[in-house]
Amino acid sequence: MAGVVLRNVWKRFGETVAVERVDLEIHDQEFVVLVGPSGCGKSTTLRMIAGLEEISEGEIQIGDRVVNRVSPKDRNIAMVFQNYALYPHWSVFENMAFGLKIRKTPRAEIDRKVREAADILDIGHLLDRKPKALSGGQRQRVAMGRAIVRDPEVFLFDEPLSNLDAKLRVQMRVEISRLHNRLKTTVIYVTHDQVEAMTLADRIVIMSDARIQQVGTPLELFNHPKNLFVAGFIGSPAMNFLEGTLEDDAVKVHDHPFPVAPGLGLSAGDKVTLGVRPHHLIPVDGGGPGRLRARVDVVEMMGAENFAYLRDATDGALTVRLEAGTILEEGSEQWFELPAARTHVFGPDGRNLGLARAGGVE
Repeated sequence: MAGVVLRNVWKRFGETVAVERVDLEIHDQEFVVLVGPSGCGKSTTLRMIAGLEEISEGEIQIGDRVVNRVSPKDRNIAMVFQNYALYPHWSVFENMAFGLKIRKTPRAEIDRKVREAADILDIGHLLDRKPKALSGGQRQRVAMGRAIVRDPEVFLFDEPLSNLDAKLRVQMRVEISRLHNRLKTTVIYVTHDQVEAMTLADRIVIMSDARIQQVGTPLELFNHPKNLFVAGFIGSPAMNFLEGTLEDDAVKVHDHPFPVAPGLGLSAGDKVTLGVRPHHLIPVDGGGPGRLRARVDVVEMMGAENFAYLRDATDGALTVRLEAGTILEEGSEQWFELPAARTHVFGPDGRNLGLARAGGVE
């Protein structure tokens, strides 16, 4: 197996910069997910690692060799795409064996590797079927099996679950995690779905506007987002944001004071943004510092928990997660507390300056 290192990697299409100044080290056997909105550069980065796109500048290393000028077939990587790219007139066995056949692998070894991969993926009973006789999830397993049989140093996944329904995506996420635990190989996985990223990754690489915004474990990104983009992208439902102005030792939001700690590098009059996760927003009786009044717009009953969607004094949208036994009446006015030790303060440039008060986030 092998790690992957990107050093100052750029990709330009004419005047358009698709990937800018990417520096990233992926360790051997690590599962790393590249995540971000459409057009952020994540798939282009993956394709450069695979050799399907030439880099404009920088260096890519797989294992102990630089692969800038190495063709895709000689990089010892395997890629699983969003579309399954199966040959419809071939059986599952033939589809999985194709890559080995063009490498002139002995027939007995092909048979062994295909059947071993099929057993791992629980598709051994499907080897004689054609792709049209398979479900979407089974076709994706075949595509994964085709990659496994090559015994690559690095697996690359480009949004492999996008074509599946919600229930099957959950099932396939579990299977991909099991596969990684069993094969102990390096995996680089691209998705636009932050839930996939949070549930699959050892580390997540968040990209936006062609650049890496932050790299970290799922909990690091959730609890300590580096900037407004990361804070709003990671977490479902998303973090709530409140625009305000610093006055003395408090941020004024709709005339409500929210105390903040000194030493955040702010000056009176600075425009700042407070951020708080939906599960940290607490319904309370009565106003006061650190509290905000909002109208309960819609309540969703989810069983184990409820979600209330609020409107504040300027008609801004907020979300609060409630325990199943907590009921808020739609159309009612309610006070909510933003606990200082759970409230992030973002400066005028969008950087996270820290928590409003000392304390951890859980």
